[in-house]
Amino acid sequence: MRSEAHSPVDGTAIAYEVAGDGAPLLLVHGSGLSKGSWRGLGYLRDLERDFTVVALDLRGHGRSGGPHDPAAYSMAHHRGDVAAVLDATGLAPVHYVGYSFGARVGLSIAAHEPELLRTLTTVGGSWAPMNGNIGATFTPDWHERLTTGGMDSFIAGWELAMGRPLDPGTRLAFRQDDPEALAAFFTAAETGGGLTAEQLDSVTVPTLLLAGTRDVERHRESQDAARRMPEAAFYELVGQDHASSLQPVDQVTDLLRTFLEAVDA
Repeated sequence: MRSEAHSPVDGTAIAYEVAGDGAPLLLVHGSGLSKGSWRGLGYLRDLERDFTVVALDLRGHGRSGGPHDPAAYSMAHHRGDVAAVLDATGLAPVHYVGYSFGARVGLSIAAHEPELLRTLTTVGGSWAPMNGNIGATFTPDWHERLTTGGMDSFIAGWELAMGRPLDPGTRLAFRQDDPEALAAFFTAAETGGGLTAEQLDSVTVPTLLLAGTRDVERHRESQDAARRMPEAAFYELVGQDHASSLQPVDQVTDLLRTFLEAVDA
């Protein structure tokens, strides 16, 4: 079922869909992607067997509204959007699964509004401020490419920086985004939204942190977070980099199910 909720702060429409039956589980994608990424990779087909799965589009992505002002992409706005979707579905608290930026949103919710979460699972996540990370993850001239050349220029620069072409699913997801909205989203992401060490230490939501062994910075941060957080565990995804962290679907969902069964026990 496809629906939308609205931000209680600025009225931005947040698209989401619900399917399956069982304990509620929320999927939140990474930068430039959409809720369709979970379906394309096979996560929805897998998880709908055991869970009531909610997948949303972050503001500025997919079918959600896309403001062009960076101020509209504060972490408080993202937390409010998640809360609006959970209020509309009546499913809180949920098992939260977030990839990349979706993981950052989940960590922020765990620190500020833990009552919304049963558990938190992060894939390729980080908790520290992102200063400079957009250029390192995509292409150093991301802002110029998005605002003057558009999405095709941005993708070309990203592929040049990687030294290989994007996979078709990721390319399709990015080409459906509004480049000016994505530029505003990236601008806000680089300048705010991280947690302090003290905030991280205070998170008591049971948490599973996953990161690829070739995703060096997120691997390091996820290990560090697991050591600091009182109810957290870390597992590495051998051979995976940041872009491929979700590719081993069976491994990720097996680790997720094992973690949730241990929490329930």
